Amino acid sequence: MTIVSHLSRTISGSVRYKLLVLVLFPILLVMPVALALAVYWGRDFTYDQLFIKVNTDLSVSHDVFDRKQRDFLGYLRSLAESYAFRTAFRDDDGVAIRTLLRQVVSDRGLSYLALRAPGGDVRYGGGHAVNLDGSALFQSAASGRPRAGIEIFTAEALEDLSPSMADGVRLALIDTPRARPTDRRVEDRGMMIRVAYPVIGAAGIVEGVLDGGVLLNNNFDFVDAIRDLVYGPGSLPAGSIGTVTVFLDDVRISTNVPVRPGERALGTRVSNEVRTRVLDQGETWIDRAFVVNDWYISSYEPIVDVNGDRVGMLYAGFLETPFRNALWRALAILVLLFVVLMVLSALVAVRGAKTIFKPIEAMSAVVRATRTGEARRVGALRSRDEVGELAREFDAMLDLLQERNREIQTWADQLEDKVAERTAELEQKNLDLRRTIAALRDTRAQLVVAEKLAALGELTAGVAHEINNPTQVMLGNLEVIEQQLGESAEPVRDEIRLVIDQIYRIQDIINNLLQYARPDEYAGYLTDVDVNELILATLKLVRHLRKEKAFTIDLSLEAATRVRISSHELQQVLVNLLVNAIQALPQSEGEVTVKSRDWERRGVVISVEDNGAGMDADSLNRVFNPFYSTKGQGGGTGLGLSVSYGLIRRYGGNIKADSTPGEGSRFTLWLLSEPDMIADDQTIAEQLRSIEADARSLGL
Repeated sequence: MTIVSHLSRTISGSVRYKLLVLVLFPILLVMPVALALAVYWGRDFTYDQLFIKVNTDLSVSHDVFDRKQRDFLGYLRSLAESYAFRTAFRDDDGVAIRTLLRQVVSDRGLSYLALRAPGGDVRYGGGHAVNLDGSALFQSAASGRPRAGIEIFTAEALEDLSPSMADGVRLALIDTPRARPTDRRVEDRGMMIRVAYPVIGAAGIVEGVLDGGVLLNNNFDFVDAIRDLVYGPGSLPAGSIGTVTVFLDDVRISTNVPVRPGERALGTRVSNEVRTRVLDQGETWIDRAFVVNDWYISSYEPIVDVNGDRVGMLYAGFLETPFRNALWRALAILVLLFVVLMVLSALVAVRGAKTIFKPIEAMSAVVRATRTGEARRVGALRSRDEVGELAREFDAMLDLLQERNREIQTWADQLEDKVAERTAELEQKNLDLRRTIAALRDTRAQLVVAEKLAALGELTAGVAHEINNPTQVMLGNLEVIEQQLGESAEPVRDEIRLVIDQIYRIQDIINNLLQYARPDEYAGYLTDVDVNELILATLKLVRHLRKEKAFTIDLSLEAATRVRISSHELQQVLVNLLVNAIQALPQSEGEVTVKSRDWERRGVVISVEDNGAGMDADSLNRVFNPFYSTKGQGGGTGLGLSVSYGLIRRYGGNIKADSTPGEGSRFTLWLLSEPDMIADDQTIAEQLRSIEADARSLGL
């Protein structure tokens, strides 16, 4: 730790070492990073190319596998359509038919070939093929459609075809590393390329089926032919071997993978991860895989029988070791080349940096001496480059600085004192100004609303009383008229009811107006209210609005403080705010958010927010004015928010609106836990005049 600290102090305190670090850092950092990226990219690129090759090898093997099936079907077609066979079949010449069947088996390498009746009985050829007449492949040929495919023959079926064939496929399973555990010890089934071709009679109907097959168990000619085609001379580097395998389930039944020199890995099993991917999941494996006793670049695909079941695998791959060794040799050469380049670059960088060290170190020594008060200069230098010129100009600058230093220091001291003094005064005045302006704005806004409400109250006090009397007379007379007319009033009863409803509406408007004229007479009964419970109860009053518009209400009720207020009047305010928010929502994806939280230790804050159309600045300034509405004609009286404002201010609280056009609006209520009735308009005006006087005293 001490050595590291000393080295850190040395580097941070020496221009020489800093410059060396700056020069060598890109070399020592960038080149190793580039080397690591090159190694990583080279390895990935190499293996990507190997995987592409083995995928191509598997595709070729698959095509050869399919072509072999078509070729065997073509052999049966040639036989069935030949003149000799058709003549022998017409004449039911058993000797000739058997001769032709034996000739095809011998020439084409078939394991068996029989002429069977459409029902499945063997007419000519070997064996009775136990339980084979019901296969989907044979039934297809019996109905007139030739077909080739893979079928798994049981030991009994092979015994019926040929006892020697059954003995030849019997294979003892060999314990294989990485294979899935199993209790099986012997594989006695056979994988057969089975082909069936219909024999059409003179009447145009199927009179027989040529049924043949090629056993893939121990069929080395088959896998070697595919290997020679896929991995011909020059396709792999020296030391690598290409291999092809046919699996029955997960057991190698025909392969050229060596378990040791000269011995094929028959009876060994595939690794569990490959079996899971290919046989269990039906996917293709293109990756490294452990094959018997070494790692191979491998490709596997499932072999599907005529019934669509996965019964085995087709494998193609080659030994990985030669490719891996070649890759690491190439990477080692690349690393060595990078190291040599790094050393050469470092030597060149250090020699070039030395031409800069000396002038910079000389200037550094002068700086240290000047700091201690010593009059010292760089002096003459041999360097004629920019650094040397800088050193000479540095000496001239020191001379000038020494001459002006005392004068500058004197003025600097005076300037610092004055700047500090003026800065402190300015910061204090700005702080006072911001506080005064904020208080002035809030108080002025409250006074404007209060004056409007007071003026409206004085105006409506007399008007309300004068309107009430005629409406009562009109209401009474209408009821008398309705009673006197009796059934004769039935044609106009709806009109009479409409007039009566409108009179009641006039009375409701008058009652709202009277709240401005005599607010004390309409003050509610104060109780300790749990705002969360009141909000939940209020939501039930507006849920009927879902019939008109789809919307959601999100709640965040965190208030724990109770407030003292009229619960009825507070609910009236909440209903007004919720109805306004819902009416402002869009027709789809409307959302209203209601939140409550404690207001320090003073009370509770409630907010109602929507994602509607919002309001512009002019509407926001007038939203609490009586008879002002943003809903258009027929949308409302414009008294809801002004009434709410009056109710909240009556109990010492406050209400504020914020809105952004196109994004929505938010109304916030501040409620006191122990309210004081709000001061009258005259007191508010006096407060405003006091604040304005303070502002004038500050020169605003």
